[in-house]
Amino acid sequence: MDTVTPMNVIVDNLTEMIELFGDVATGEALAPLLMVVGGLLVVFSMAVFGALTLGAVGSLFSSS
Repeated sequence: MDTVTPMNVIVDNLTEMIELFGDVATGEALAPLLMVVGGLLVVFSMAVFGALTLGAVGSLFSSS
């Protein structure tokens, strides 16, 4: 039963975070645009470093 309490805290924090980000994303002026640009930067950087990591792992198992 010790694992139930931390999971409840994590789920509560995630739901609160979604509500807060939703308020910002539907806000005034440039807030929605900044959220989209920030999300695109994060996705792009994760894709680039993910590809580099997969290439590095692939080169470990290649014979050349």
